[in-house]
Amino acid sequence: MGLLSQGSPLSWEETKRHADHVRRHGILQFLHIYHAVKDRHKDVLKWGDEVEYMLVSFDHENKKVRLVLSGEEVLETLQEKGERTNPNHPTLWRPEYGSYMIEGTPGQPYGGTMSEFNTVEDNMRKRRKEATSLLGENQALCTITSFPRLGCPGFTLPEFKPSPVEGGASKSLFFPDEAINKHPRFSTLTRNIRHRRGEKVVINVPIFKDKNTPSPFIETFPEDEEAAKASKPDHIYMDAMGFGMGNCCLQVTFQACSISEARYLYDQLATICPIVMALSAASPFYRGYVSDIDCRWGVISASVDDRTREERGLEPLKNNNYRISKSRYDSIDSYLSECGEKYNDIDLTIDKEIYEQLLQEGIDHLLAQHVAHLFIRDPLTLFEEKIHLDDANESDHFENIQSTNWQTMRFKPPPPNSDIGWRVEFRPMEVQLTDFENSAYVVFVVLLTRVILSYKLDFLIPLSKVDENMKVAQKRDAVLQGMFYFRKDICKGGTAMVDGYSKAQNSTDQAVEEYTLMSIDTIINGKEAVFPGLIPILNSYLENMEVDVDTRCSILNYLKLIKKRASGELMTVARWMREFIANHPDYKQDSVITDEMNYSLILKCNQIANELCECPELLGPAFRKVKYSGSKTDSSN
Repeated sequence: MGLLSQGSPLSWEETKRHADHVRRHGILQFLHIYHAVKDRHKDVLKWGDEVEYMLVSFDHENKKVRLVLSGEEVLETLQEKGERTNPNHPTLWRPEYGSYMIEGTPGQPYGGTMSEFNTVEDNMRKRRKEATSLLGENQALCTITSFPRLGCPGFTLPEFKPSPVEGGASKSLFFPDEAINKHPRFSTLTRNIRHRRGEKVVINVPIFKDKNTPSPFIETFPEDEEAAKASKPDHIYMDAMGFGMGNCCLQVTFQACSISEARYLYDQLATICPIVMALSAASPFYRGYVSDIDCRWGVISASVDDRTREERGLEPLKNNNYRISKSRYDSIDSYLSECGEKYNDIDLTIDKEIYEQLLQEGIDHLLAQHVAHLFIRDPLTLFEEKIHLDDANESDHFENIQSTNWQTMRFKPPPPNSDIGWRVEFRPMEVQLTDFENSAYVVFVVLLTRVILSYKLDFLIPLSKVDENMKVAQKRDAVLQGMFYFRKDICKGGTAMVDGYSKAQNSTDQAVEEYTLMSIDTIINGKEAVFPGLIPILNSYLENMEVDVDTRCSILNYLKLIKKRASGELMTVARWMREFIANHPDYKQDSVITDEMNYSLILKCNQIANELCECPELLGPAFRKVKYSGSKTDSSN
C-alpha cells in the first residue's frame, strides 16, 4: 500500500498548506538518492511477489458469508510470531486498506537462479497456512479480487452501518468507515481525497444486461442529492475509496542490475500490462450486481480520483494549476528509456519548475519529465512529526508523492543508504483463487523479464495504443473477444527465437506499420506468419537453460495454465464466476447476487483454493494436487 508513516495525521487544509514544502523537499530527496546511486551497476537479480488476502466468515446456517474486520489483530499476531521473532522468517505480512485485508510476501527476495521458480508456490502455501491457523471457526483466508456484495447491507462481521454524514472519512452510503484499516494513513487518505476533490468519489460501472435486468437499470437515492446526481442509468453506483482499494491484487517487484536496465524493463513491461490484466481477469461483480466488466482497474482508478472539477476540465482553471487527464491511479504516461522516447505520444502535464531543476542537476529529459509529471500531484497524507526531515538521509517526502501515483508500472529508486538497487513494480494483475494460479502468473511475468533482457526484445508501441489496450482489457471476456495493439517484430536487434519467424519478418516491407491488432491468443500462443507468441519464446528460452527436472516441470505447468487461459480452453476466474452465478438455482437472470448466491460462490472459491474439490474448467489437468488443506471452514455445508 506504500508509505506507512506513524504519527499525527494532518487534515486536508493543513496538508495543503505544506504541499509545496513536501514537493520541494521530495525533489531534493530524490536528487540525493539519484546522485548517490546513479552509477550503481551489477546489482543481482532479485524479485518478489505481493499477494493480498480477504478474511471471510461463513454462516452455514443462514447461508451468508461476510468480511471479517479482524485484519489488524491477525496481522499483529503474524508479525509477532514471524519477522519480530525471526528476521529470516519465510514470510512477511503488511497491512492493507480494508480492515478485512492483509498482504503477504516472501520473507526474503527470490534470487536469479532458475530453481527459485520452484519455491514460489510453496511460499504462497506457507502464507495461506500461517494466516489460516489464526482464524476462528468457519473463517477462511480468500484470494478473491472483489467481494461480490461489498457495500451491501450487513457485508461485514461485526456488522456496521455506513455513516454518510459529515465527520466520517468516506461519507459513503454503502461502505462503513469501520471497514477501513485502523492505521491513520488509510482513513486520512480517504478523507483527504474527498476533501481535495470537493465531493465524494464517483464510480459508475456498467451493469450486465441479463434477460430480466430492468432496462433502463436505475437506482434511486432520494436521501442523498449528491448520489442522485452522480449515479448513471444502466450503471452500478459506488461512492467510496473502499470500493477500489478494498479489492485485492497480485503484484511483482524486480530489482534490476542498473538504472538503465530498470528503465528498459519499465517500458517493455508497460506494454504487457493490459495483456496480463485481461488474462488474470477476476472481478465481475460489484455491490451485489453482475457488471459488464471483468477487471477492477477502472473501479480503483475512480475510487481515488482526487482531481477537482477544474483539473477534470469541467470548470475553468482558477484555483488549480493544471488540467490533469487521468486519475492518480491509472496507466503510465511516459516511457523512460531512450528507445521509448519516440513512442511518447501522450500529452504530458509536468511541473515545469521541477523539470528545469532536474535538468540543471544533470538528470536527462526522460527521467526529469517522469518525475516532474508525478509531482503535479499534491501529497494526500502528511504527519505532523514528518514535516521537517533530513533530505540527505530520508525519503518520506519523495515517497509521499511517488507512492500515491498508483500506475500500471512503478519505477522505484533505492531507499537512502540501503543495499537495495533500482527496481520496477508490475501492478496490473488480479489475484487468483489458488496458490497455483498466482504462482503461474508471477512466474510467467518474471520469466518474461529474463527473456526480454536476454534477447533484447522490443515490445514498444505508441503509448496512446497501450492506453487503448487498457480500456479493452477491462471489458467482459476481453481475453477472448478483445483485440489489442501489439508490436509485430519484437526481435529487432536481437536473435529470433522461433523457427520461421525471423525469415517471415525479414521478408516484410519495412514501411509496414510496426504494430497491429492481435487477439490475446495470438500474443500469448502465437500465429504462423503473424507473431511467434510469448509462450513459445519462453519455451525456447527454457530449452537453452540448465534447469533441474522438478523446476522445469513446475514452470511448464504454470505456462500451460497461461497458454490455455489465453486460448479459451480454460476460463479466467471472471468467466468462471459468471458461469457459477448464471447457473445458481436462485439466480433470476436479473443481474442481482443475493446473500445465498454469494455464500455459495465464496464457499466454492474457498474449497478450490484449499484443494477440497476439482475445478477442471478453471484449472485443467495442469493443477497439481497436494495434501495440504488450510481451510478452517466446514466444507460439508
